[in-house]
Amino acid sequence: MSGHSHWATIRRKKESTDAKKGQLFTKLAREIVIAAREGGGDPDSNISLRVAIDKARSMGMPKDNIERAVRRGTGADKDGEVFEEVMYEGYGPNGVAVLIDVLTDNRNRTVAALRHALSRQGGTLAESGAVAWQFDRKGIITVPATMGYDTLFEAAVESGAEDVVEGVESHEVYTAPEDLHAVQVGLKGAGIPVENLELVMAPKTPMTLEPREAAQVLKLVDLLEEMDDVRRVFTNLDVTEEAVQAYEAMLG
Repeated sequence: MSGHSHWATIRRKKESTDAKKGQLFTKLAREIVIAAREGGGDPDSNISLRVAIDKARSMGMPKDNIERAVRRGTGADKDGEVFEEVMYEGYGPNGVAVLIDVLTDNRNRTVAALRHALSRQGGTLAESGAVAWQFDRKGIITVPATMGYDTLFEAAVESGAEDVVEGVESHEVYTAPEDLHAVQVGLKGAGIPVENLELVMAPKTPMTLEPREAAQVLKLVDLLEEMDDVRRVFTNLDVTEEAVQAYEAMLG
């Protein structure tokens, strides 16, 4: 699992770079809009909104931008864009299961773009239900590996976490979706720094591939997540340290 931790670190660094260009802020604002529209504008009673706001803050999104997105979601601040949340399913290289979390204002455009991106990397879109059964919805909290694993494990379990996975660069705390905020509060109360938190689709049984084959899947994930409409991509790939190294070598 150390590779998964390393891969997550790489992705967060990329997100920070994108944030400087304003690209990430657009995606974060869409997440907040959808969450507020579906569950209301109070983050204390809307876990999806709370997670979206926490992530936006961690990425340095200005307070005014966040509040404006909440108002748009609740209808207090009207604009011409109407986004909907869609989870597309498919297969990547070597039969890896892929879930693509999308926020779009034009399904036809999005489907065409996704189909093209997948086909370029040896993948294909699938019908609804084809691969979603292979995943469970989980909350995940990332903690720097400078924090001792034993100390983290004890605090996480006491706060209601389901599991803690040790990593080289960061540890990952898994929770039930509804417990994500409570566990985060518990960790912070125990003096444990939190790098990131989010709701994810975690694979029930990760699939292992040779490093070069796994690198092709990581390339697909990057390609898809660069698309404006794509919020997040989940796969059932077991991301090993060797796979991450092979992908970095591929990038040169």
